[in-house]
Amino acid sequence: MRRLVLLVALLFSPMWATAAQTPLSDFVGTYADGPNHRIEIALDAKGRLLAVVDDATYPLKITGRDELTNNGGERIPFKRGADGGVTGYIDHDQFHQKLSPSVSPDTIALITTPARPPGEIYRYRPPVDRHDGIAVGDIAKTALGVATAQQIVGKVAAGTYPGVHSVLLYLGGKLVMEEYFYGYDVDRQQQLRSATKSVVSALAGIAIDRRELTLQTKALDRLKLARFSNPDPRKPLITLRDFLTMSSGLACNDYSDDSPGRETVLDDRPDWIQAMFDLPQINDPGKAGFYCSGGVAVVGRVIERSTNSYLPDFAARYLFKPLGIRAKEWAWNYDLTSNDKDFSQIRMRPRDMLKLGILYANGGTWHGRRLISKAWVDASLSAQSTVADTEYGYFWWRPWLNVNGAHVYLSAAQGNGGQKIYVLPAYRLVAVFTGGLYNGSSPMNAIMASDILPKLIAAHPDAKTRP
Repeated sequence: MRRLVLLVALLFSPMWATAAQTPLSDFVGTYADGPNHRIEIALDAKGRLLAVVDDATYPLKITGRDELTNNGGERIPFKRGADGGVTGYIDHDQFHQKLSPSVSPDTIALITTPARPPGEIYRYRPPVDRHDGIAVGDIAKTALGVATAQQIVGKVAAGTYPGVHSVLLYLGGKLVMEEYFYGYDVDRQQQLRSATKSVVSALAGIAIDRRELTLQTKALDRLKLARFSNPDPRKPLITLRDFLTMSSGLACNDYSDDSPGRETVLDDRPDWIQAMFDLPQINDPGKAGFYCSGGVAVVGRVIERSTNSYLPDFAARYLFKPLGIRAKEWAWNYDLTSNDKDFSQIRMRPRDMLKLGILYANGGTWHGRRLISKAWVDASLSAQSTVADTEYGYFWWRPWLNVNGAHVYLSAAQGNGGQKIYVLPAYRLVAVFTGGLYNGSSPMNAIMASDILPKLIAAHPDAKTRP
């Protein structure tokens, strides 16, 4: 999913001698981002300037006169009117008007709520049994112990682990830790960002199990594009598998600022599928892996054309409803055009993210009912290609963590900001984290490597974490 690389350098009028002399409050307000879509700029309790978009926050800093830069290094100039007041900013040669000098109460709450209530003395309590299909237990009866929960919560509250919204640990078949921070709670939906890719992978597997398509299905055979730019005889050969493994061969690399198919370019195109196949073909299909968010759009559309279903409807029928995830508990706009300001990502509660992790940890079954074939789950969680020097399955990562000098491999659905579903069958662990440290380095890997895995390794020294 798109990293939502936003606002940047606020350019101040000549009346200001230096950026340091410019009051940050000049830029607080609500700005037009597009039809029926807004961006807010606000000051948090520590006096830091933040851009707020769809419940996500991005730090900003002044880097020049009328110039701000976000933590992705991008800059955007701001304009002033005759009275010296900020009137808007320019992004990609488009002017975005300042609509109001104020921000919404929800945004104020979002940026001022502390990680935990001030003065709280944390006392571990086992998760509540919500009769939603997730068994609960006591962390004190596991190898982790209560001290692990206390340690994690304490570090989040102290800011050692910044931006963590939730921590859910499912160990030995039971949810033994469930904690929320910064005003988030069990019912609040979280943006999944690129963790949405792993859900799309599950839907591809279900469609294949239903014999609606195969891994070798040629994408263009189902999409029926009338024409596309940069014709190449290799394009009609690109298969569903090639997209699932990030190895389509199209010039699409989100990690390269020069790639014509990177997500920040693709998101502005009126038709993402057309834009993908308009790209030059730079490799043979299946030859090399490059992280390409546009590929998930193609896979989703191929599923839709193969099943004659809108992808969220297909998900509701064959995945979410069988997992007991009710319609009001998730949201998904699958438009795949520049009008989609949610960038085709799913919003879901952390407990429901956990259900997906449990489903995969159980080889595709949920309470004895098979939802996805074990063959698909095993293949998805195995190395099928290499992306950014990391093993990659079918829209699932296969990273490793350094735990006291040992390489511990795990399967992960992960998204910008710290959205994580870790599956470690060797330790009977599924861990879910959500967070809001967008375009930054989230602390979720550190929590796993420092607080959780050392204790599980000590308790299970013979466990094998690599298939």
